[in-house]
Amino acid sequence: MALLERVSTLVRANLNDLIDKAEDPEKMIKQVILDMQNQLLQVKTQVAIAIADQHLLEKKRKENEDKVAEWMRKAELAVDKKQDDLARVALTRVESYRDLTDNFAQQLTDQKAQVENLKTALRQLEQKLAEAEGKADLLIAQHRRARAVGKASDAKMKTAGGNGSSGAAFDRMQRKVQHAEALSQAKSEIATHDVEDRLAALEKEDRVEQLLKELKAKKGA
Repeated sequence: MALLERVSTLVRANLNDLIDKAEDPEKMIKQVILDMQNQLLQVKTQVAIAIADQHLLEKKRKENEDKVAEWMRKAELAVDKKQDDLARVALTRVESYRDLTDNFAQQLTDQKAQVENLKTALRQLEQKLAEAEGKADLLIAQHRRARAVGKASDAKMKTAGGNGSSGAAFDRMQRKVQHAEALSQAKSEIATHDVEDRLAALEKEDRVEQLLKELKAKKGA
């Protein structure tokens, strides 16, 4: 997400370099601290939202697990009463709720990972902010002393900047290749989507029949 990208940029930022490049070092360090404070507030808000979404997904998964158990009991009752049609309907519901349970379980896994990413970003930003606030005056003083370095420091920064430009160009090329691959894959998936749906329906029907057989065998029907 864009928020994590902005936070990552702030965390990676070298405060000394920022001050060296600034016309007004004191103004620059204050602006960096302000940006960090604003981003920190946004990340805290996103963490709270993500955790709330995680709890909701956990609730939904549990509700569907309960539905699976409920409809399985109904299927067993139908078999006891020799009502195979009703048993099939109940087992179809069992399969549907199992699918939903699996979907919510996957979403929950992804959400937990997102929560951890946000928490990590929050800790990193808090650490970086504490560093910036604690060293603001020191960094400004270091900048004033660094002016004496002169041409050697300038040459070093130019060399680093050139390497960064090459790396950025390579990254752009790599993203284009990845986008082309993803587009080709998406087209292939769309072409086979209808066949997969039909096969999935057949597989689900077979699972229902198998569940019915197992249930009748279990009940001695």
